[in-house]
Amino acid sequence: MRAHPVFGDSLIAGFLALFDLGAMTAAGAVPVPALLLVGLLLLVPVAFRRKYPKGSSYTILAGGILQLLTHGGHADGLAVRPADFALAFALYTMVAFVGRKPALVYAVWLAAGTFVWATWRVGEALEAAFLVFMIAVVFGFSWALGEFVGARRAYNLELEKRLKMLETERDQQARIAVGEERSRIARELHDVVAHAVSVMVVQADGAGYAIKTNPDLAEAAMRTIADTGRQALTELRRLLGVLRSEDQSGTQWAPQPGAGDLAELTESLRTSGLPVRLETTGDLAALPTGLGLGIYRIVQEALTNTLKHAGSGATAVVRVAQEGDQVELEVADDGFGTPHDIVAVSGGNGLIGMRERAGVLGGTLEAGPNPGGGWRVRAVLPLVPS
Repeated sequence: MRAHPVFGDSLIAGFLALFDLGAMTAAGAVPVPALLLVGLLLLVPVAFRRKYPKGSSYTILAGGILQLLTHGGHADGLAVRPADFALAFALYTMVAFVGRKPALVYAVWLAAGTFVWATWRVGEALEAAFLVFMIAVVFGFSWALGEFVGARRAYNLELEKRLKMLETERDQQARIAVGEERSRIARELHDVVAHAVSVMVVQADGAGYAIKTNPDLAEAAMRTIADTGRQALTELRRLLGVLRSEDQSGTQWAPQPGAGDLAELTESLRTSGLPVRLETTGDLAALPTGLGLGIYRIVQEALTNTLKHAGSGATAVVRVAQEGDQVELEVADDGFGTPHDIVAVSGGNGLIGMRERAGVLGGTLEAGPNPGGGWRVRAVLPLVPS
C-alpha cells in the first residue's frame, strides 16, 4: 500500500526539526519567540508541500524573510541553521509540482534573500563567499532534481491518459466487433432457417396432393416436415438474441460450409503454406447445420490467426471429436504465438468473434499460449444448446 504524501513529508519535516534542534542546542541558542516562529514557518509547511505545493512553498519563503528581518532566526555562531534546507525543498517542490515559470519567480526571491544575507556578513567575506557558493549549489541541485521529477511526473500522467484512451478505444472496438460478428452469425443462420422452412413448404404441398392418392408418401412427407420443423426450432433458439443489421437487407445469401468441409479448408491452408493435420472423430456431416457452420468458422478463424502470427515453419493440428452430446474441437500450432493481452489491446476481433460464436451456440471457448510453445484454441459446443 502506497504511503500518503503528507505522511512521507511529515517524516522529512521531523528529521529536519531534530537536526535543527540539535544544532541550535549545540550553539547555545536561547529559545526566543522569533527563533521558534521562524522554525515553525520553515518546517511545518514541509509536511504539506505536495498537497499544497504553492502555498506551503511561499509559507517557507515567509519564514526565510522573517529570519532576515528579525535577525533572530539564527543562533549566535550558527551561520545557517538546518531548518534553512526547507527553502531548498520548497524550490524543488515549485519546479516539480507547480511549474517552471512560478519556480523561476520563487528562485529570484531566494537569490535576493541570499544576497541580503551575504551583505550582512561583509566582515566575514571569505566565509560568506563560501556559504553563498554552497547555497547556490544546493539550490541548483534542487532545481535540477525538480526538473527531472517534474518531467517524469508529466510523462507518467501523459502515459496514464493515453492508456485510458487506449482502453476506451479497445472497449469500443470490442463492442463494434461483437455487433459485426452477431450480424454475420445472423446472416449465416438465416440460410439454415430459410432452408428448413422451404423444405417444410415443399413437403406440405406434396403431402396435400398425395394424401388421397398415395397415403404412404403423404405420411413420409409429414415425418419430414416434423423433423425439419424440430431442427428449425433448434436453430431459432440459437438465433435468439442475435441482432441483424438492417442495412444489410439487400445482401445476397450464399450456401454456407459445415463441419464436413473441414478437409477442404485444411487443404486450402496447406496450399497457402501452412502444414495442417486434421483429426476427426464421429460423423461430422450429420451434425446440425448451424453447429457445423460454427465449427467451420471457429477452425477457419483459428487457422487464419496461425497463418498470420505463428511465423514461418510453424505447423498446426486440428482435432474435432463428437463425444456424447457435445463436440470438442482444438486448433493448436507450434509457432511463436501472440500473447492474449497484446491481442486484446491491438483489437483482436477474430478472438472476440470466435468467443461470441461459441456463446451463441451455447458452448465455451478458450484461447491462450501452449505450455510448450505456440497457441491453442479449444471449444466445447453442445449438440443441443441449453
